Amino acid sequence: MAEPWPASGVEPARILAPDGSEVDDPDVGLTDDDLRAILRWMTVARRVDAECIALQRQGELTVYPGFEGQEGAQVGSAWALGPDDFVFPTFRELAAAMVRGVDVVQYLWYHRGTWHGGPYDPRATRFGPICIPIATQIPHAVGYALGRKLDDASDVTMAYFGDGATSEGDFHEGANLAAVWAAPVVLFCQNNGWAISLPVAEQTSGEIWRRAEGYGMPGVLIDGDDVLAVYRETRRAVERARRGEGPTLLEARTYRIGAHSTADDAGRYRSDDDVAAARAHDPIARFRSWLSSTGRVDAETVHADEAEAERFAMSVRAGITSTEPPPVEWMLDWVYADPPAGFDELRAEALDG
Repeated sequence: MAEPWPASGVEPARILAPDGSEVDDPDVGLTDDDLRAILRWMTVARRVDAECIALQRQGELTVYPGFEGQEGAQVGSAWALGPDDFVFPTFRELAAAMVRGVDVVQYLWYHRGTWHGGPYDPRATRFGPICIPIATQIPHAVGYALGRKLDDASDVTMAYFGDGATSEGDFHEGANLAAVWAAPVVLFCQNNGWAISLPVAEQTSGEIWRRAEGYGMPGVLIDGDDVLAVYRETRRAVERARRGEGPTLLEARTYRIGAHSTADDAGRYRSDDDVAAARAHDPIARFRSWLSSTGRVDAETVHADEAEAERFAMSVRAGITSTEPPPVEWMLDWVYADPPAGFDELRAEALDG
């Protein structure tokens, strides 16, 4: 496979090889029930992701950003968070949102055009609204983390972002201030190889995780397709932040199997051979192989997970397709705090029409 990432002299943190064999100690403090639950969430997330793409193709969603191949990075990192920790996502963290308890149908109302950002309660789920502008959630996360530090709270903040976001000023400003303020935040880069059509090797010089040294914080390179390694390194970063030792920059190298979004044609800039080769690093197959070889799951467990994933995906489809369009008056409500003369007449005329 032609790697989209720059060459590295450092091996990423890894516990499981692509074939599921152990290359490091797999005891990361998770119970067997935890391990099976992580596999289940990864399986469900992939099936929901596929259903969302189908829903968009059928006109039920406006546009949708798939995440096939990134289930290990998202589920592993989300699993490392405590119940009171807060997540600032991009527009591609549906798997992490599911782990955090976000209602998937409400989440997808953003992609249906029903509700901006999704109507789920961020305070209850500890998961912020979907963020489309690139990298703007990073300074938001750092500011929130600083506020919680000033409140003497013990929770940690996680900011997700992609490799393209690290070319934005918001990333630099957020990372710099996080380090200066020793904010309890984890900066989690899902480096999926492509900033839309531009490979990361052509949009940034050097490696993302190495930038941490310039900001004065630790940086860690992770095999993002190894869910155990993702969990272990994220957990370490979370614990470090919770102890008051400041931020960590994590770079999880994974691969975006699908297009940037359903509005993108990835075939114009990537070869089918490269995508096929990337499937050999599939995070679900890798983790499932290890669980099977160690006797933690069997064919019956796998079948049950797949059946649950199918039921869940169908419930999401039913919820989306039964969602009514938003009321027409929403186009005019909340536009003005102090409506100008004639606005009420205009509003009445528009609604009567």
